[in-house]
Amino acid sequence: MSKLLLICFLFFLSCSHLLLSSSFSFSNSTKICPHGQALALLQFKQSFSIDNSSSWDCDYFGGTTSYPKTGYWKEGSDCCSWDGVTCDLMTGHVIELDLSCSWLSGTIHSNSTLFLFRHLQRLNLAFNDFYGSSVSDGFGRFSGLTYLNLSFSEFSGLISPEISHLSNLVSLDLAWNYGAEFAPNGFDSLVQNLTKLQKLYLFGISISSLFPNSLLNRSSLISLDLYSCGLYGRFPDNDIHLPKLELLYLDGNSNLSGNFPRFSENNSLIDLDLSYTNFSGELPASIGNLKSLQTLDLSDCQFSGSIPASLENLTQITSLNLYHNHLSGKIPNVFYNQRNLISLYLSRNNFNGQIPPSIGNLTNLRVLDFSDNQLEGAIPSSVYGFSSLSFVFLGYNLFNGTIPSWLYTLPSLLELDFRHNKFTGHIGEFQFDSLEKIDLSMNELHGSIPTSIFELVNLSSLNLFSNNLNGVLEASKFEKLINLTYLDLSNNMLSLTMSVHSNSMLPNIQALDLSHNNISGMFSWNVGKDTLFYMNLSYNSISGFEMLPWSSMNTLDLHSNLLQGPLPTPPNPTFFFFSVSHNKLSGEISPLICKASSMQILDLSHNNFGGMLPHCLGNFGKYLSVLNLRRNQFHGTIPQTFLKGNSIRTLDFNSNQLEGLVPRSLIICRELEVLDLGNNKINDTFPHWLGALPKLQVLVLRSNHFHGHIGFSKIKSPFMSLRIIDLAHNDFEGDLPELYFRSLKATVNIDEGNMTREYMGETYYQDSMVVTIKGLELEFEKILNIFTTIDLSNNKFQGEIPECIGNLNSLRGLNLSHNYLTGHIPLSFKNLKMLESLDLASNKLNGRIPQELTSLTFLEVLNLSQNHLTGFIPQGNQFQTFGNDSYYGNPGLCGFPLSKRCTTNEVLEPSQEIEAEFESGFDWKITLIGYGCGLVSGFSLGCLIFLSGKPEWLVWIIDKNIHKIIVRNKMRTHRRGTRRS
Repeated sequence: MSKLLLICFLFFLSCSHLLLSSSFSFSNSTKICPHGQALALLQFKQSFSIDNSSSWDCDYFGGTTSYPKTGYWKEGSDCCSWDGVTCDLMTGHVIELDLSCSWLSGTIHSNSTLFLFRHLQRLNLAFNDFYGSSVSDGFGRFSGLTYLNLSFSEFSGLISPEISHLSNLVSLDLAWNYGAEFAPNGFDSLVQNLTKLQKLYLFGISISSLFPNSLLNRSSLISLDLYSCGLYGRFPDNDIHLPKLELLYLDGNSNLSGNFPRFSENNSLIDLDLSYTNFSGELPASIGNLKSLQTLDLSDCQFSGSIPASLENLTQITSLNLYHNHLSGKIPNVFYNQRNLISLYLSRNNFNGQIPPSIGNLTNLRVLDFSDNQLEGAIPSSVYGFSSLSFVFLGYNLFNGTIPSWLYTLPSLLELDFRHNKFTGHIGEFQFDSLEKIDLSMNELHGSIPTSIFELVNLSSLNLFSNNLNGVLEASKFEKLINLTYLDLSNNMLSLTMSVHSNSMLPNIQALDLSHNNISGMFSWNVGKDTLFYMNLSYNSISGFEMLPWSSMNTLDLHSNLLQGPLPTPPNPTFFFFSVSHNKLSGEISPLICKASSMQILDLSHNNFGGMLPHCLGNFGKYLSVLNLRRNQFHGTIPQTFLKGNSIRTLDFNSNQLEGLVPRSLIICRELEVLDLGNNKINDTFPHWLGALPKLQVLVLRSNHFHGHIGFSKIKSPFMSLRIIDLAHNDFEGDLPELYFRSLKATVNIDEGNMTREYMGETYYQDSMVVTIKGLELEFEKILNIFTTIDLSNNKFQGEIPECIGNLNSLRGLNLSHNYLTGHIPLSFKNLKMLESLDLASNKLNGRIPQELTSLTFLEVLNLSQNHLTGFIPQGNQFQTFGNDSYYGNPGLCGFPLSKRCTTNEVLEPSQEIEAEFESGFDWKITLIGYGCGLVSGFSLGCLIFLSGKPEWLVWIIDKNIHKIIVRNKMRTHRRGTRRS
């Protein structure tokens, strides 16, 4: 009998335990919730509004459908039966509150009734909007709390130190509260006190601390997420013995350094993320100990060396990301047993060699990214089983050969990117229509575009530019590509046939680039009438348009075609880039052009436009940055008024027939960097007031009727930013302007080593200018930001050359020829260490040529002819390369290279540092194209080809689209000019 009673008692205890440890629903007749608790919960509910947008991220990140849980809380019912509330069966105390994803919006104040529930063991308020709330000391009152989740809820401000008193916490999640931060030493206190922690998620919380070593001593730790917490210093180098650790996220702490963590063989690690940190060194062989690892992300770190062969031990790996490190060597052939691998990112490293054959074993692979390395050879031709492969990125490598046939048969392929390689042959026919993006640009592919591409109904981006594709494209073939938004076929040899009355097609196209092809005749392709915002048709033979129907167009580049007739008017006021330069357009500019009030760049240069300039051009709009009217036949005056607060950066009116005065209203163009009024009929004195413009870098007044002295200025330091000055071929007189030479700070001490070489201009449009050296015109349609030159030639300047010119030690070119200058060549010229061209011809200079000029080792053009110089010609360095033409007309000179020998009295000691002859010179004329490189709306438009050799300021100026070879021979000829009367 006693045994039976004992069994019944044990059974009763077991049932009681089950009831106490589980959530329980009560009928309306059973109430165990004390009235005070119910009232406190209702008051807590009333402190918030209900807004479904407050939990918008719950479905995406939380994996749960959100709904307003408190909406079902009713006064008079048992609060223990309310949604999200769990009570202790015996006492009725609320021990768990789960209001995650409940649409709550409002602030949790420090006196909130939430903090009355001292018996809480679990609290989950995740995925709500408590904007303006802090993790206050009230949360530290839940002494029995084992689980606290406040993630994704907009908490901000300092996290109360009281939270470190929750010594029973097993799981703490404060993730995704980007405005929240620990007080100094607050995180260290939390780590020291919460000794029972198994899971800690602080994603995005500002810790700003060293990594606490004590965390690595918590053998119970399972998950540790410290993403982007501001950790700094060095991660401990000692072995990690955390047998239960499954997740370690240290990513996003850019100031946290260290070597790859050393884990013991007894580990359970599943996810390891060190991306976007400063971890470095080689990957150790011990990485093979992580046999349970499924995700490894080391992207954007500083790891170097090769991939260890022990990587083959990671047989459970599903995602391997080594993107953007300094890894090198061959990709090891270790993928035979990693059949679970879904994504493999090895891009932006220095890997070389070929693709390892074991890649073919990754039958579940969806993403393969080997782009931006130095891989070479052919892609394996026999690969089977890639039925899930969706993304293949092999761009920016050295792959060659043909594209293998198996790539055209992948049933799940979405993106194919093979750009910038050396692939040859034809593009094959795709067998499935799943593709959304194709990029085969910058290869050596030839033949026609395959028919199957026009059947890819899901295609959104097609980029085939810079190949050798040819053939005739029928516009009607694009009819099925209704999802295409980006099409770039530029730099090929394609022609296009269009029907004037064809239906509108490509209804979603946004960017179209057909430049550098063989398209001719009238352009009548009816595409993207309401969606097309960028179109580049430059470098074709298009003669005109049926219409410009594009209502959303903001960028239209038609330069270098055969357009004739009047200027096409932009179809809408939202245009911000419009170029028709280098065509055969004529007629006057209609004032209607000024209605394009959003215009930023307007280039009408190199046409046959004439008439007077519309007065509205000066008041075009506050956004206008570039107005280029170079090489037309405009006459009359320059618009005399400019809009206050304008954004004008470049005004180029060169080579027209404009006359009158320089508009005084230019003084309000505070953003002006380039002013080119050269080769007109302007009759004015020197516009010294332009010296007040803080950003003016280029001033060209060449070949006009400017006159008078130019040395006067009321401005304390005029032309501080000016570095390119061309006043040649005018009627300026008097002494050279020493005041201005002393102010040209932009030509002094340019630190090229620490300076990024850039072109003047916009992202897609660069400024241009013409430089004349020894009578030869060099038209630069790209101006390098280190180029400096002064040309005051062919005027009536007199007096001596100021010594202060020698202070302009970054000057590249100096031309004072064809004036009436007297005196000696300043000895200070020895300081012009960067000088590459010096022309002092046709003056009245006398005395000797300073021997110190031989120290100008960059000097390649020297013209001292037609002066009264005497004595021995200096020898050494660059002076060994100059011919007779540099010195003729100075009967008092002697020595090499002249045939006249020096007498004993004329001989000077030559330099002992005679160097080998340089190979370069200036006996040529070149026009450089200026539209190539840059990004428009995120689309790649090209790259630069850089030249090497001297003179250095000609480096970096050739666009990839110019297929010309510049042969630089030593200059031995000279155009014999006469002094202008």
